[in-house]
Amino acid sequence: MIRLRTSEALSLIGGQLRRVMSSASDVIYPPLCLNCSIMTGARGGLCTACWSQVRFIERPYCEVTGVPFDHDRGEGMVSAAAIADPPSYQRARAAVLHDGPARKLAHGLKYGDRTDLAPTMAKWMVRAGRELLAECDVILSVPLHRRRLLARNYNQAGELARAVADISGKKLVSGALVRNKPTLRQVGLGRKARIENLRGAFQVDPGRKSEITGLNLLLVDDVLTTGATVNASARVLVRAGASRVDVLTFARVASEGAETIYA
Repeated sequence: MIRLRTSEALSLIGGQLRRVMSSASDVIYPPLCLNCSIMTGARGGLCTACWSQVRFIERPYCEVTGVPFDHDRGEGMVSAAAIADPPSYQRARAAVLHDGPARKLAHGLKYGDRTDLAPTMAKWMVRAGRELLAECDVILSVPLHRRRLLARNYNQAGELARAVADISGKKLVSGALVRNKPTLRQVGLGRKARIENLRGAFQVDPGRKSEITGLNLLLVDDVLTTGATVNASARVLVRAGASRVDVLTFARVASEGAETIYA
């Protein structure tokens, strides 16, 4: 007869209770697709139909901006736009294209108070940004202005950054990068208007510079469109002493199989 120590017995009983409670929870609150809400086999995922509509971004893409190419142009290829107007960040990567179920997830996190979506979205981001995460020292998020933060009660980019940090084990630095002026909503603005809208919008807290000086930073946001927001943020971080800034977003807006980034 095998005898268990008290601690082992309690651990075994605890595990059994958790499994029972989890099963009971699944009966009362069955796992649902994060996009269409039909029943699925596991929590925190998509149904087969919705999953098939998600367009994950894989190579070939521009090694700087991460925008997908229509065909393989060879290792290390960079888009004409990145050559003509190099961004302040070194590399940008996104998990998915901003359409279909992915767009609905991003919208739900940003406007629908669906912070529960962040862990699943972050898992996809960690996969897409594994090279960036391997080389970064700390993770930051694109900040909201305090007025918008008070109105929304949370920062969607901050939720994603926290989840990415939890999964990857990287350090999260909050509050070093601040948005010091309210800006117009970027939705509907063209590239030039976005850049002008963000002029002078970001700064590094003078008392927090030591947390980024000489470090490789990974800047997290929810969606990359023209890249104006992450570029403005990266420029400020580099000027404040960061060694390098890479960018990781959940989604990006790109034309099908081309270099053009829609405004």
